[in-house]
Amino acid sequence: MIKAGEIYGKSLYDLSRNEGLTDRILSEMETVRDIFRENPDYIRLISEPSIPKKERLKLLDEAFTDSIHVYLLNFIKILAEKGFLRDFSACFNTFRKLYNEDHGIRDAVVISPGGLSDDEKKRLTEKLEKLTGKKIVLSEKKDPAVLGGIKVLVDGHLYDGTVKGRLNEIKRRVDETVI
Repeated sequence: MIKAGEIYGKSLYDLSRNEGLTDRILSEMETVRDIFRENPDYIRLISEPSIPKKERLKLLDEAFTDSIHVYLLNFIKILAEKGFLRDFSACFNTFRKLYNEDHGIRDAVVISPGGLSDDEKKRLTEKLEKLTGKKIVLSEKKDPAVLGGIKVLVDGHLYDGTVKGRLNEIKRRVDETVI
């Protein structure tokens, strides 16, 4: 079943691509998504059916006119009118996924106990780009349960370079040899 966020996100992406606005709209969507995350009450206000539609749309105009492209503003208004404003993050995720596919970009998440230095991030990004043949956008997550090494998730594939992962691999090989 296709969800509203996927349908609306793809529609906005298709329009943006046809108009040559994908970079701008993606950047502005990220900003709007962050604003919505920081202000969940604003989404509730804009979604409140007891407030007349005209007033809710006016609030959106006041908040975003002159700060985002008119296509994105109208997109947000459509979501509000249809009751899908809460799906904005899903729309953003779909838009970004399509953008990344068109631009040969892959998202990667590195999980480490305390974070990586800038040099380590750079070297890891370069290594992943060689491995995948794609441009890598690296994000970090800290997990104190990872005692040593790192885990990297790219395109649904987990590369486990943690101490625990290596020990498990050794144990698996020993078990295969013994049997």
